[in-house]
Amino acid sequence: MDKRIVTNEVLLEEAAALMNEGREVSFTPLGNSMLPFIRGGKDAVRMRKLPRVEVGDIILIRLPGRYVLHRVIALDGNQVTLMGDGNITGTEQCTLDDVLGTVVAIEKDGKTVIPGKGRFWYKIKPLRRYILAIYRRLPI
Repeated sequence: MDKRIVTNEVLLEEAAALMNEGREVSFTPLGNSMLPFIRGGKDAVRMRKLPRVEVGDIILIRLPGRYVLHRVIALDGNQVTLMGDGNITGTEQCTLDDVLGTVVAIEKDGKTVIPGKGRFWYKIKPLRRYILAIYRRLPI
């Protein structure tokens, strides 16, 4: 299979349309905001549009001018707060209407991993800086 690189706008709009039809999509995200659980440019995510969003889910959202693939850290009615696992500060806000899909599996080194809810990782947020600094220096 040929590997092709397309803009986020093209790829993720098409992915959103397919998920709205009830189909599952797979793509390799870029960036390091979801380290150590999703390695940008290396791991692929499989996504579907699920009937509901829960705290701990990794979701793809559309914000003005960009797309974000981060973990849900809080839900308050229709409001969703997200934070990347590889981030030590900073969150995003959106509504449930902005959610395009949920990660149902991660393909890592030829293995399929079902994502957890990241509760422990969130609880040790003050230690992330040190853990991520070590992780980024590993030859992975």
